[in-house]
Amino acid sequence: MNWEAVKAEWPNAAHSRFIKVQPHHWHVQEAGPEGAPLVLLLHGAGGSTHSFREMFRLIARDWRVVALDLPGQGFSKSGTRSRLGLDGMAEDIAALLAAEGLHPQVIIGHSAGCAIALRMALSGLPGLRAVVGLNGALGPFPGMSGWLFPMLAKVLALNPFTAFAFARTAGSANSVRKLIDSTGSRIDAEGIALYQKLVSDRAHVDGTLNMMAQWALEPLLEALPELDLPVLLMAGAQDGTVPARTSRDMAARMRDARYLEVPGDGHLMHEEHPAEVWAAIRDWLAERDISALSARVSV
Repeated sequence: MNWEAVKAEWPNAAHSRFIKVQPHHWHVQEAGPEGAPLVLLLHGAGGSTHSFREMFRLIARDWRVVALDLPGQGFSKSGTRSRLGLDGMAEDIAALLAAEGLHPQVIIGHSAGCAIALRMALSGLPGLRAVVGLNGALGPFPGMSGWLFPMLAKVLALNPFTAFAFARTAGSANSVRKLIDSTGSRIDAEGIALYQKLVSDRAHVDGTLNMMAQWALEPLLEALPELDLPVLLMAGAQDGTVPARTSRDMAARMRDARYLEVPGDGHLMHEEHPAEVWAAIRDWLAERDISALSARVSV
């Protein structure tokens, strides 16, 4: 997408900047009180910083907050198509943070962003004290789709015309609304319009397809029971994309994890009810003595 053409209407554009840290050219948004502890926001596959548009503003009242577009998605340009899988993205985001001197105390990841956050936590990200997953994509697709979807993504990603064709056919408002409805969420017209811009963009679709094609979750799932860090896994009970039981079952396998189910919400619960989701996260962090004030004192 052309940033100059859409920046006037893109959420939180006043907080956007672009950073070149090998191998990618990153779109990053940063706000909040100077010197406050940092929360990092990671969107899911096919999303962008816009997914956290309201939570970003709420968090920035007390915390420093950084949101970024994953490589190849939104306004982050991928420098290499070979590093769009789980491990490559986790490593490259960690390198970006190190280069910018950013040390998050908390990472909040939605869907695939949750898996990336947990991979970063397992790698020992300096200063990290907690991870929050929102409808975390922490399990294989059930049944036939478990092998069919990844295989299909690999085939599609190899065809240079796939992203162009998808962007043309799936970019209508009606198609996007049907896609969002299938997640079990109901979001406002602004959210629909923003997703429509994303799925109409060939580069964004290509980046998302390559992410799916390279996604390998099994090593992460095997390692998670050894993670020695507080984790909150929240799930919308009406999630039509990742069943709530995925987060519930994973929380039961981990050393220090809590599961919190949100009745009535779907896969995009942080867009449906951002204030309520952030309030639940904030309360859990306070229970663990990880609040903006305590983190400011202890870090």
